[in-house]
Amino acid sequence: MKNLILSLLGLALLASPAWAQVDEEEDSYQSEFAYGVNLNTNAGLIGGIMLKNSRRITNNMYHYFYLEIVNVKHSKEYRQPNPYTGNLFTLGKVNYLFVIRPQYGREFVLFRKAAEEGVQINGILAAGPSFGLVKPYYIQYQYSGNNIQSVPYDPRIHTSIDRILGSGSFFEGFDQTKFNIGAHIKAAASFELGTFRNSVTGFEVGILAEIFSEKIPIMAPGFANNQSVFTSGYVNIFFGSRR
Repeated sequence: MKNLILSLLGLALLASPAWAQVDEEEDSYQSEFAYGVNLNTNAGLIGGIMLKNSRRITNNMYHYFYLEIVNVKHSKEYRQPNPYTGNLFTLGKVNYLFVIRPQYGREFVLFRKAAEEGVQINGILAAGPSFGLVKPYYIQYQYSGNNIQSVPYDPRIHTSIDRILGSGSFFEGFDQTKFNIGAHIKAAASFELGTFRNSVTGFEVGILAEIFSEKIPIMAPGFANNQSVFTSGYVNIFFGSRR
């Protein structure tokens, strides 16, 4: 996926700026609002959600305001089934990492589509703070007989894999969430479609680098090395409107 992302991004950012010349017949707009889903190489099928607002500076340049909330997984995470129940759990995982990323940057029109047809290609550079939310990962653990409890996973205590009956409820442990502050930067290209002047559908393809003030304990010691720096490729699929 990363090779595809880098190829598409390179083609878009190398596009000739001359393509973006505007005339009276083209689809110029003052602002754009969009929302959608995030898919990235540090998460599962759906990585999170996003909101975007672009505001015109010049014909070919826009303020880029963006917010996303994503789940970040460790590259060594592996879900496996309990041998008796078949329920899945992640061996060695002790915390979830959710990241709230507000961003500000510039969006450059590289190729502007006609008013009600074609594809518009934009280049994007943006950065912002990263607010990491570290929430305990819960499991269903059988201590003895029918004594089954949903508890924060600690491999030093919960040593018997056969007694891990599956993951606990996702909603448990939010009151124990810890915070970590960081920052991120990204480069991307967006491909916007639309058959109507005031609506837009498209996708944004990019790469992102992120650093936190300390290592994030996603995995327990002995299972994998935790890190403070994350890199990822991503695709955002979005829908929105213009005016």
